[in-house]
Amino acid sequence: MFEFLTGTVTAIYPDYLVLAVGPIGFRLLLGNPYQYHEGATATIYVEQIIRETEQVLYGFRDQAEKALFDQLTSVSGIGPKSALAILATDDHQGLLTAIRTEDVRFLTKFPGVGKKTAQQIILDLKDKVGQGQAATLFTPETVGPASDNPILADGLAALAALGYSQRELDKIEPKLAVLDLSSADAYVRAGLKQLSH
Repeated sequence: MFEFLTGTVTAIYPDYLVLAVGPIGFRLLLGNPYQYHEGATATIYVEQIIRETEQVLYGFRDQAEKALFDQLTSVSGIGPKSALAILATDDHQGLLTAIRTEDVRFLTKFPGVGKKTAQQIILDLKDKVGQGQAATLFTPETVGPASDNPILADGLAALAALGYSQRELDKIEPKLAVLDLSSADAYVRAGLKQLSH
């Protein structure tokens, strides 16, 4: 129904943001809402999923990311939340390479993806993912002179919204706390790198 929305980001939460388009505020679920900034004008590609009890708009940076989301959700055992968690990583090329090379270990690092689901992703998508499908999910952040706990807390909340357990977050929090990052997006990206090791 919708291809994309262009508007002003009015609020950012760990698992979604609100995009004001005219007098309407759209609630868009994203893998990492902190890649956007409050008050900024943004064009976000969307996928609407309607179920018996809910209607949800999922947001993406570009058409390539949206297409990969559609492919991931076509796999048995991968729902929209798991697909968003997989797309939140900034190693998009690594994801596509893992599918092509049947790297089960790489795929099982994502929350909600066990060995069986990873094998199903490979089986269903190996012949569908092309070399040119990698999209840049995150733009490099300028690191500021200092960070404070609310920014780190926002980053950890976004990781929790992706499905990472409190135990996993407790393990990486000390490593993130010593970093001098300027945005929740930067903490999310750093956290995803720590969680993938």
